[in-house]
Order: sequence, then C-alpha cells, then structure tokens
Amino acid sequence: MENAPRQSHDKLTNSGYQFCKVEDAGRIRIVTLNRPEVMNALTSEASHELEGVWDEFASRDDLWVGIVTGIGDRAFSAGNDLKAQAAGKRGPRPRTGFAGLTSRFNLYKPLIAAVNGIAMGGGFELALTCDIVVAAENALFALPETRVGLIAGAGGVHRLPRMIPQKAALGIILTGRRVPAKEGQQLGFVNEVVPVGEALTGAMRWAQMILECSPIATRASKEAVFQGLDMPTLEQAVSTMYATQKSNTESQDFLEGPKAFAEKRKPNWKNR
Repeated sequence: MENAPRQSHDKLTNSGYQFCKVEDAGRIRIVTLNRPEVMNALTSEASHELEGVWDEFASRDDLWVGIVTGIGDRAFSAGNDLKAQAAGKRGPRPRTGFAGLTSRFNLYKPLIAAVNGIAMGGGFELALTCDIVVAAENALFALPETRVGLIAGAGGVHRLPRMIPQKAALGIILTGRRVPAKEGQQLGFVNEVVPVGEALTGAMRWAQMILECSPIATRASKEAVFQGLDMPTLEQAVSTMYATQKSNTESQDFLEGPKAFAEKRKPNWKNR
C-alpha cells in the first residue's frame, strides 16, 4: 500500500510556527497545540496560525489523515484564552473558526482528536469537530461558557446535540459540568479511552486503520454522511450523488480495490 510520501515530507515542519508544532509522519499530519503555560488555550492569533496549517493540509495530496492534540499530559486545550480576552487582546477569528477548524465545513479528509487532558470550551468544540475522538483516562470535557457569560458558539451548542441524546447534551451545555472520558465514551462523543499518556498513540492507531482504506472513498463517505444528515429525508440522502463520490467512481482507486480483492493482495492506493 502506498502510504509513505516523499521523504522530504516525513519530518518536522515547525519552521515559523509560534503556537503549535506540526509534524508530517507519512500520510499523517500531527498538529500539537503548544501553549502549555495556559493549558493550550488559544488566542485569535493562534487560530489564524492554525488556519494556515490546516489550509496546507487540505491542499496537500500526499497527506490523507489529520491528528490534533495538545502538548503534555495535562491539557488538550482549555479553549479560548479568557485572560487575553479580558485584557482586550481578542481579535477577529479566522473564517475557519476556533483553531482554524470549527467553522471549516468542506474538509473531507478524516480528522482525529487525541485528547490528552482537559478539553474545555473551545477545546471541547475542537474535539467535536474531529471525526474520531481518542481520549486519555484523565481527559475532562466541558462547555463552561455559560459560567462566564458566553455560549459555546464555535459549534458546541450545535454539534453536541447532533451527536448524543438531546437531554444529555443540554445537561452538559446548561450546567457547564465536567464530563470524564469514560462518560464521554458512554454518551457517544468519545470513540476510545486509553491510558494516560497514550492518546496520541491511540490516535495514530486509528489513523493507520484509515490509511488501509481508499483515501478518495474515505472522503466520499465523510462527505455523504454530513451532507446527507442535512437533507430532509432519507430517500433524498440515499439517492444523491455527492461530488467526491462521483470523483471516486472515476478514479483509478475505484478499480484498484476490487482488483486487489480478487488477487488476494493489499490495495495500492494512488489517491487518483
């Protein structure tokens, strides 16, 4: 399987980044929020930097899966940097939202959150933006915005009720209470709980499983899921030919999958 890109991309690419670390490991981009002094809380400036990181990820044909995590074992992200906001340092967010992801609705490459600790406010919203959430046992999730006179406007009040039962979502949103990783798994917004310190390892394992699949078919499936959920009827969702689905049927990989199955070998995905 063609999972390894050119050697020049299989390295750290942190040049010029102030608020995050970026590593391209084969087909996988790993983005680590890097503000440990404030539990990886993000300012507007940090979100603008991350927008550029994810813009590049979206444009690169050799990168197929993205992972986002936080530096250290204490926090994934404490969300919006309220101290910076209180000091009048809050600028406009980028068009793609908090961390350059929460308002990005046209990225069909799979995203995985490796939640290595506290995920509060925008940090929780960032995790909800991802397709798969792997949480360490010490992870805590909360939308505490109402406690400071705000709402979880980066998608939290909308994504969470679409993922778990409405009453459970309202119980989290209206109280701002902290939800442990295990409860998050029981409710359905966490895919897997792993030991402390192993969130990124778990996320990499999920990423490798995704890489066994056709990258075009994976993106077509993600597009169909999200666009189909917005359609008024199941019949309309099923009968629609989605843009990436059409591209998939016209790709070399569309033929490679059945051919590899017939020949009893692993597919050699070309992403074209």
